[in-house]
Amino acid sequence: MSYLCPLCHSPLAAQEKSFVCPQGHQFDKAKEGYVNLLPVQHKHSRDPGDSTEMMQARRAFLDAGHYQPLRDAICQVLTCFAPEKLLDIGCGEGYYTAGFAGALTGLTGDIWGLDVSKVAIRYAAKRYSQVQFCVASSHRLPFGDSSLGAVVRIFAPCKAEELARVVKPGGVVITATPGPRHLMQLKALIYQEVLLHSQEVESLPGFVEEQTQHISWPMTLKGEEAAALLQMTPFAWRARPEVREALKAEAAFACETDFVVRVWRREG
Repeated sequence: MSYLCPLCHSPLAAQEKSFVCPQGHQFDKAKEGYVNLLPVQHKHSRDPGDSTEMMQARRAFLDAGHYQPLRDAICQVLTCFAPEKLLDIGCGEGYYTAGFAGALTGLTGDIWGLDVSKVAIRYAAKRYSQVQFCVASSHRLPFGDSSLGAVVRIFAPCKAEELARVVKPGGVVITATPGPRHLMQLKALIYQEVLLHSQEVESLPGFVEEQTQHISWPMTLKGEEAAALLQMTPFAWRARPEVREALKAEAAFACETDFVVRVWRREG
């Protein structure tokens, strides 16, 4: 399976240092091994996605194993389906994608990681050579119709019609979203009124919800870990400087996790 050209949607042929479509559009491979399939006209900002600081915080936090139960749960689901081809949408710096690749060794073929952040993909490709990474929009997936057996989407946006297009009949989409009490203690430091996350289930036309799993566990974080957690969440934009400093000074910050993992089966 090859990528699709983001400009004309023709298949891209892999060459030694680039991908080229029949119309002559060319996309060079970076030295780390990834390819950038996000044309400037598809960008909404100069450097979309997470920044270097957010990526460094995310890698430090995830490498410490604080979200490993979530990765393990999704790996267990994937091993039951053993898809031939897997895409991780919004893969960030590759922590989850590499875990999926390890769990599916010998059970599946190619595994792709996609993110809109060039910084994130550079981090991912440099560390995890067993995965094919690309910079691309999750709303314009550079993959052919019915070409994927499974898509994983952890906190990542994607148009439902794009998922229905690229996932083959009988294939699955696995989503991970915040449960009602996710990071309540962190939110309490930032907002005067702490609201539970919505329990409304998204609509995925063309898919049937097949499984739902609730996963939660308590965390006790060192100050730097708590600050890294804040930095990798959307709450960082609302946090005052004194909140960041208070977190860094924590010896043991107690915080809840709460996730909902759903499996959606492609109809047809």
